[in-house]
Amino acid sequence: MDKEGLVYTLDEGLVAVGFGKFQALVLVYAGLGYFAEAMEIMILSFVGLAVKTEWGLSSGQESLLTTVVFAGMLIGANSWGLLSDKYGRRKGLLGSTILTSIAGLMSTFSPNYTYLVILRFLVGIGLAGGPVFSSWFLEFVPSSNRGMWMVVFSTFWTFGTIFEASLAWIVMPRMSWRWLLAFSSLPSIALLLFYHLAPESPRYLCMKGRISDAHKILEKIALLNQTKLPTGMLVSDTTGLEEESCSASYNPLLSSAREKVSSPKSSFFTLFSTKLLQTTLLLWVLYLGNAFSYYGIVLLTSELSGPQSKCNSGILHLEKSLQEESLYMDVFITSLAELPGLLFSAIIVDRVGRKLSLTLMLVLASIFLLPLIYHQPAILRTILLFGARMCAIGTFTVACIYCPELYPTSVRTTGAGVASAVGRIGGMICPVVAVGLVNGCHVKEAIILFEVVIAISVVSVLLFPFETKGRELSDSIAAFHP
Repeated sequence: MDKEGLVYTLDEGLVAVGFGKFQALVLVYAGLGYFAEAMEIMILSFVGLAVKTEWGLSSGQESLLTTVVFAGMLIGANSWGLLSDKYGRRKGLLGSTILTSIAGLMSTFSPNYTYLVILRFLVGIGLAGGPVFSSWFLEFVPSSNRGMWMVVFSTFWTFGTIFEASLAWIVMPRMSWRWLLAFSSLPSIALLLFYHLAPESPRYLCMKGRISDAHKILEKIALLNQTKLPTGMLVSDTTGLEEESCSASYNPLLSSAREKVSSPKSSFFTLFSTKLLQTTLLLWVLYLGNAFSYYGIVLLTSELSGPQSKCNSGILHLEKSLQEESLYMDVFITSLAELPGLLFSAIIVDRVGRKLSLTLMLVLASIFLLPLIYHQPAILRTILLFGARMCAIGTFTVACIYCPELYPTSVRTTGAGVASAVGRIGGMICPVVAVGLVNGCHVKEAIILFEVVIAISVVSVLLFPFETKGRELSDSIAAFHP
């Protein structure tokens, strides 16, 4: 007791230095990664139609251009998570950025359809590093208002989609899809140029036992934020376990202990341990449903607004006089829906919690989609898609906050990466629905399928065993108690 206050844990250090200039710079770099990913995903709404027309592709070949990107993300999400949990967050950031920037730029010069499919597949593998960017940023943020700052981080995705829609509106009618691919690769190239400035996560360093390196990072944070670290020496959270158990006011979700990470293989199988199995499976269902719904709404907007829509009778009547301008306008307008969606998420996520936020926005998304079963005027259709997109990005954002909070540091990016990879299965399936069913004039069936997927997602959220609002992040699986 005489030495009380002479040591402090990482969480206490992060709280002391607060959120300041250092975290803002980390936010900008991680956000640029999310911005780049959003642009490369949104480009699928425009390039497919243009390439189909120029090269005379079938609807199946057009859908494949989207599907291969998500197939690449399915593979990459697991790989980058394992890599960053084993060798560090910076290694994961570097690997994914190199692949995305090179393959993205080379896509511009694709001589034929086959080369374009291969290169977009490689882009997909690189884009799967998104969970590494979000987990890396998360580990610099104090526990207070963590949800709000993660929503702020998610705004980079929204601005990326809006920027890509604006860029396509300007570039596509005047130049070509190749120029759009080239411009869209620039953010990834910028990430490479500034990579040397990105610090390693102090939480990862502590988990690996590199306490002195973690302390140096905290000192840099304190210096740039113009704050001071607590008096004493940084120690592993193991030191405070006994004190935590004796404190009634301190009740973290998961108490922490130093834990060595063995191999990527064991990190993966840890997700299926008795303590994490339920959480892992529920996250998979949630991510698959979220990805299917979000990307489905994005592609549905393109298909219902595109000049090639040919359903002149049936459930939804699409006017023959629609021009290509309508596609860019509708995609741009519905992309703007993500701004109020993120604002809504920021307002409620730290007030009502992750579970209730997810449930509320999933239900609202289903309500907005339901009227699209029947024919709606163009303006009302755009309004309904606007509302659905607003709620879809909200659920996507809160899920991306909730997921890494549920896992300890030793498997955090692996868990988030694998969940993201499973979500990509939804991204791979949704082009078949949005392109195949709508082109076949089966819009009613497509909307009903979206409603069913959303309902399943709601059930998975309700089954999560605990809430993470305002709780400290965990470094250990050993002390896990749902």
